[in-house]
Amino acid sequence: MSGLLDGVTVLDLASVGPAVRASGWLADYGASIIKVAPVPRDAGTQIIPKAHYYSGGRGTRTVQIDLKAPAGRDAFLRLAENADVVIESFRPGVVARLGIGYDDVKSRNPRIVYCSTSGYGQTGPRAQGAGHDVNYLAVSGFLATGERGPADKPMIPGATIADSAGGGLQAVAAILAALVGRERTGEGAYLDVAVADGMLALMSLQIDDVLATGTPQLPGSAPLSGRYACYDTYRCADGEYVAVGAIEAKFFANLCNALGVPECIEHQMADAAQDPIRVKIAAAFATKPRDAWVAELAGADTCVSPVLSATEVAADPAVAARDGIATAHPAAGDDFPQLAPMLAGAERASRYELPGRSTTDTDAVLAECGMTPEEIKVLRDEGAVA
Repeated sequence: MSGLLDGVTVLDLASVGPAVRASGWLADYGASIIKVAPVPRDAGTQIIPKAHYYSGGRGTRTVQIDLKAPAGRDAFLRLAENADVVIESFRPGVVARLGIGYDDVKSRNPRIVYCSTSGYGQTGPRAQGAGHDVNYLAVSGFLATGERGPADKPMIPGATIADSAGGGLQAVAAILAALVGRERTGEGAYLDVAVADGMLALMSLQIDDVLATGTPQLPGSAPLSGRYACYDTYRCADGEYVAVGAIEAKFFANLCNALGVPECIEHQMADAAQDPIRVKIAAAFATKPRDAWVAELAGADTCVSPVLSATEVAADPAVAARDGIATAHPAAGDDFPQLAPMLAGAERASRYELPGRSTTDTDAVLAECGMTPEEIKVLRDEGAVA
């Protein structure tokens, strides 16, 4: 693959989570990703995702190194001498104990950009705490923002927002900024990427409002969290839903006129009128199937869109029109479709070769950093690499 990050080499020590998403997106921008995986006897200590997860590892090569073995640690540091970026997602303190932390790598390569991704950061009272996506959504205030579900429970979103946007994209942005800064200073950087911090950034609209006004944010009280009928979802005649985002007065007027409820226009932001408005809008949408409404309102500036399932998105002509679907060709097995690189500036192709899981690139990658076949054989005989 080629792209904006041609010539940038990334060592990725993670197998799942934000770090893997970050390295996958960096690969889509053209970086060369080297996945540093455990040797087979330690493989059970890490989660092994399905073969097609995380873009199937496109743009990625794999080396297997036992980082607990002194020879394996030294092999990793040899690789790091020629790398631009290291991404790791161990618990805080682990890489330092292994002898592959930022200070260890920096002593061999002062230009390294070293990105540690974790749930709660390298410092602070939660630093050593275990967590997953829902935990970071919880402590950032995200879960408490919207309408409550059954039994008045906070509703869990069906996508890993924290790992992806709070962590993975934050890591990508930080790495790119550090690479740009390195061109000016000649020095790399250490990046402490916390998923919970990234979620705070995503929650800035709500949290800044609390800080500035002191007004509590109750579930559904914010303008974009279900408070108003002009920003909500509605069930259609076929049981499917549409999403309405007609916040601006002109869009709401267009919607009300199209639905035959013009009397609602002047009461758009009146809190006392929201329930009656919702009833009228809901009754109108209930008269036709979802796709009929979407077709009828297309081009009418009403901010109405269909609520699509993942299955529908995969077959959506709009996605195909943006070259959003590519063909993946795994090293073993049949071709299958997958999402193409979707971030702006990432080059898209119609077909991608994916690495195989039964083989590694250990010998080739170690040779590229100057190791002789004899040195690699010694490492393999010792069980330090595979």
